[in-house]
Amino acid sequence: MSFTLCFTYKIRKLFVEFFTFRIYFYYLRFQIDTHSFMQDLIKADQSSIWHPFTPLFGLREPLLITSAQGCYLHTSTGKKILDAISSWWVNLHGHAHPHIARAIAEQAQRLEHVIFAGFTHEPAIQLATRLLEILPSNQAKVFFSDNGSTATEVAMKMTFQYFHNQGMKKRKIIAFEGAYHGDTFGAMSVGDRSPFNAPFQPYLFEVEFIPLPTQSNEDIVFSQFADIIRGGEVSGFIFEPLVQGASGMRMYAAEWLSKAIKLAQENGVICIADEVFTGFGRTGKLFASDYLTAQPDIICLSKGITGGFLPLGVTTCTQQIQAAYQSEDLMKTFFHGHSYTANPLTCAAANASLDLLLHADCQENRERIAQKHAQFLAQHQSNPKFHNIRQLGTILAMEITQSGENSYFHEARNALYYHFLDQDILLRPLGNVLYLVPPYIITDAALELVYEALVGVGEVKGNF
Repeated sequence: MSFTLCFTYKIRKLFVEFFTFRIYFYYLRFQIDTHSFMQDLIKADQSSIWHPFTPLFGLREPLLITSAQGCYLHTSTGKKILDAISSWWVNLHGHAHPHIARAIAEQAQRLEHVIFAGFTHEPAIQLATRLLEILPSNQAKVFFSDNGSTATEVAMKMTFQYFHNQGMKKRKIIAFEGAYHGDTFGAMSVGDRSPFNAPFQPYLFEVEFIPLPTQSNEDIVFSQFADIIRGGEVSGFIFEPLVQGASGMRMYAAEWLSKAIKLAQENGVICIADEVFTGFGRTGKLFASDYLTAQPDIICLSKGITGGFLPLGVTTCTQQIQAAYQSEDLMKTFFHGHSYTANPLTCAAANASLDLLLHADCQENRERIAQKHAQFLAQHQSNPKFHNIRQLGTILAMEITQSGENSYFHEARNALYYHFLDQDILLRPLGNVLYLVPPYIITDAALELVYEALVGVGEVKGNF
């Protein structure tokens, strides 16, 4: 009996060892196959794809992201990277948020798309209505497009044709030095003349650029602004309200901007707020325009509008702007549109994102992030590593003390980028300017991790 039990035990043990080995063997094979597959994907990327804002020499190969959840990006090699810039400022509520994902999936089963000329649908109507409820009270109409650049293009064309329809020749635009409004031609024209658009400058229309107002120059800049306005040829004044994003998170006073808008509107100039970056809570309030005592005539929105899920642009305007197009004359029609204008899936995503944005939890999170940023600023205001630490709402920015001027093309940019990426933190420096624009669900512990990495940065140098 004991012999039988012993034999049975040994047979079972052999079977267990055999199947354990087989499982381990298949696991290793799966790992090898998976690694090989991922490497093949990277090679396919390099042979087929041209990435945005990316030099073709001198950089590491792109990281392959297989999934994302909350504030974290998961790579094919098993790394978990903290997305501290909301993937180019678009993500509000965390990656793969189930409420937005579910809204898109449900909408896809009802209506995926329909031409928006002569037709309409509930998601677009609902989104337009909800946006007008939370935007400045003078906004009355919503025009849909595809992204931030197209939202700006629509605003520019609305402005020019507003005067054209009335038989008025007002062709000048005023913009700030350092402005960035997108990469299409109209958007480039009202953006700062820089290496970004140098090859195209002969083809851009002329713009009157004025310096960004600071405490030391605001009176001089306002006088310059007033002189241009009173010339009577200006059709529009376009600005990123309170924060210039791409030029280094440069901040300026709401009081100055309110005063400038008031003067412009008194002289018949259309004021355009590019809230592509600042909209949907980034500055603490829902819109940066909410800090102003004078409201813009046109507002451009994108980036965070869908919570980071799908591309969508929106341009809103006052009733007065649209009134110039209300005519039996066909030639006064606003002939602008896109194939995917007001796509139902993107509108469904935007409505779901608004659900989350307007919830008390989101407001509390934005206030919590702002308080944490303010504490960091207070603690490190005199830190010799940093220069000009500044903060507005959930936006925190600073210059790393380096030789040379502050510039997107500062030699430290790539070195800083990889310095943080090697610590599994995604920060994308604007030259030697570091900034933090996290999803609103980021935890205090994750914020502290980023703060510690910022404080720990040494004399980082590199070549662009």
